[in-house]
Amino acid sequence: MRLLVTGGAGFIGSNFVRKSLDGTFLGISSVTVLDKFTYAGNRANLESVLDKKSLTLVKGDICDFALVQSLLNENDVVVNFAAESHVDRSIESSKEFIRTNVVGVQVLLDALKQEGKIKRLLQVSTDEVYGSISFGSWKEESSLLPNSPYAASKAGGEFLARSYFQTHSLDVVITRSSNNYGPFHFPEKLIPLFITNLIEGKKIPIYGNGMNVRDWLHVDDHCQGIYKVLIGGRSGQIYNIGGGAELNNLQLTNMILKMMGAEESSIEFVKDRKAHDLRYSLDWSKIKNELEYQPVINIEEGLRSTIDWYMANTSWWKPLKNMS
Repeated sequence: MRLLVTGGAGFIGSNFVRKSLDGTFLGISSVTVLDKFTYAGNRANLESVLDKKSLTLVKGDICDFALVQSLLNENDVVVNFAAESHVDRSIESSKEFIRTNVVGVQVLLDALKQEGKIKRLLQVSTDEVYGSISFGSWKEESSLLPNSPYAASKAGGEFLARSYFQTHSLDVVITRSSNNYGPFHFPEKLIPLFITNLIEGKKIPIYGNGMNVRDWLHVDDHCQGIYKVLIGGRSGQIYNIGGGAELNNLQLTNMILKMMGAEESSIEFVKDRKAHDLRYSLDWSKIKNELEYQPVINIEEGLRSTIDWYMANTSWWKPLKNMS
């Protein structure tokens, strides 16, 4: 199987590429990465596999139809990680989010339709498309009520993907994951920001009162779930991928403080984000029952290894943080 990974130099995409090339994921003969290599798409994320002859790196834009079509001609399946993903940036301006997360998906789908061969597209999405839930957990058939421009743009990309399955019979599957964490996570995101700030002796900013709840999923478990859906998911279906570790932001912060030997005085409460969703929670029984998915990295183990990675890799994150 020849695999095209769009956005393959980003946080989750690069993890998936590394596993596709180191033998973790079976049946993959080659990987082509299409990435713009902007602020979050980092060639250094793929350093451990750059010497693999089965890897091809292409610098380009998912919105470039001719380029996308040429790459589809050379590959069998596509996993689309390409996305603008930082909520705060989307609140400041949604233009690039619509371009990449909606128009980029449209270009990819039209290229697949015109290319003509039966090729699977896995569209990687997020639990944020559901909005906020006070009690219980979202199932795949739950209504989508996105509350941020980022979440709305991801929902738009999903709707396009599903419509091409219905209208053009394209082989499309969609995944929605909970919040990811792990190594190579861009340092503007919550967990790497908190870890790196503590390393630098800075305060860690918590929105509002810190009671916003997220389900945390280690990136390794997420990529395992994506692979299972890519190989065995039913065409046209959506699969939630959860981590089973619901924590409010204050609970998560206190875990990080304890593991790093820092005091609660390091916390700085800041003005809450606009339209900040209170709670996310996924019901991932569908992927568990159909594809035998089960996260294996618990939050304590995952956080400790993530902290260790950032402490050992200051040369990776410091330049990115200064740029951000």
